[in-house]
Amino acid sequence: MTSGRALLAALALLPLTAPAGAQTLTIGVGGSVTSLDPHFYNAAPNASLAVHIFDRLVERDARARLTPGLAAEWRTVEPTVWEFRLRPGVKWHDGRDFTAEDVAFSIQRIPNVANSPGSYAGFVRAITRIEITDPLTIRFHTAAPHPLLPTELASVFIISRHAAASGSTEDFNTGRAAIGTGPYRLVSYASGDRTELARNDAYWAGPEPWARVSYRLMTNDGARSAAIMSGDVDVIDQVPSSDIPRLRRDPRIGIAQMQGLRMIYLSPDRSRSAAPPGVADNNGQPLAANPFNDLRVRRALSMAIDREALAERVMEGTAVASGQWLPEGAFGYNPEVPPPRFDPQGARRLLAEAGFPQGFRLTLTSPNDRYPNDAKAAQAVAQMWTRIGVQTQVDAMPWASYSARASRQEFGIRLTGWGSSTGEASYALVNIMGTYDRERRTGASNGGRYSNPELDSLTARAVATIDDEEREMLLRQAVRMAMDDVALMPLFHLINTWAHRRSIQFEPRMDERTSAQSARPVN
Repeated sequence: MTSGRALLAALALLPLTAPAGAQTLTIGVGGSVTSLDPHFYNAAPNASLAVHIFDRLVERDARARLTPGLAAEWRTVEPTVWEFRLRPGVKWHDGRDFTAEDVAFSIQRIPNVANSPGSYAGFVRAITRIEITDPLTIRFHTAAPHPLLPTELASVFIISRHAAASGSTEDFNTGRAAIGTGPYRLVSYASGDRTELARNDAYWAGPEPWARVSYRLMTNDGARSAAIMSGDVDVIDQVPSSDIPRLRRDPRIGIAQMQGLRMIYLSPDRSRSAAPPGVADNNGQPLAANPFNDLRVRRALSMAIDREALAERVMEGTAVASGQWLPEGAFGYNPEVPPPRFDPQGARRLLAEAGFPQGFRLTLTSPNDRYPNDAKAAQAVAQMWTRIGVQTQVDAMPWASYSARASRQEFGIRLTGWGSSTGEASYALVNIMGTYDRERRTGASNGGRYSNPELDSLTARAVATIDDEEREMLLRQAVRMAMDDVALMPLFHLINTWAHRRSIQFEPRMDERTSAQSARPVN
């Protein structure tokens, strides 16, 4: 730690040069990208890279508001039929025309991507039939009115039918199928290291200012801070909270921040009746039953967490304590659901009522390179639980290993995150609290396998409600129901933070996307 501070102090004395004719932008990102296949894994790092190469029918601006993308306009022609008019003249990177056939292919492919650890299927679950009326017009039929379809399609990347029809996820990683309509073309992809991109001069929205983009993976916090201070990179994301004051004082560096939509939370395993992995009695022997299936245990663990301390001390002011999955002001946020009161004595009483007067043992699993201070937050929670008699140890591991194992329900309880990029409560209700069902395409990211049929029914009513005021009322009811049942344990919402060279203007985003499109040279 001391040598790291000395290095940052030395780097503060070095000059930073301006971009050379706005030719190359170098970005250092903290989140691991696991594939170039934009349908493989619904994770923010993958999507942040994908937006350079691929487009969506509907896009979002920095505040998560919908804007036209590959679709110039959309409308309902019947209560259960949405029509999207596609933008004319759009070309794939290989020069071929973009048409409605590509859109239909993309939608049909999403639920069938092999080995996906977090599917995009939830975004297309409402579509029962696709109708192409002409090369630039496509209609989506739904079983019931579905007002959220444009919002959901803003998360779905469109890929080329001719390039990917017979391709696999690996064909995207090798570059063969990674042909998009986006502002940059793929030059090379080295998993776990970097991706090199070249400007698409024929981009339908006009060429970007950067001729080249070097998108580098830097999971070590200190390495990212050192890289921005030395001038090795132009932008970094997930700025370490401990380095923000120092970077703010550096006249060569700017800080961009925005309240984010990502919740950091704890997900207990509900997939089995027997004790899940990492859960045992105080003698290390397996418990007779899964303690997380007892509401009293879930409430006790949640009550034992001092969320304000996590936000203020562990996160050093770069997070806001929360008791639900959306920040204040988002659609469906329930002002009557505050963060659970920190009550360790009450937690002990609940544990005793549940048959654990002496507590038990568990392992809390966390990534150590995915979210700001992720392993550090897990350690703090473990200490809080240990104080109420639940002897907790932390197993922190790289995201690549963590994500694959989490999708197989290998952890008893884990720290993870969810970014509600739609800005509406239904996104999490469908994908991480909805009952896991491949056929219905719900619970695609429900790694804990939580299931509540009453909540599923309320969610279904909400997403089919056209009137915004009524829909929000139903979503607020669902928020209350899910949090009363401790479907998951929200900890805090992140404040998204980037550092950039002063010669660059950088626009922060609520959805935490880190892309070259947010960076512009200062004239």
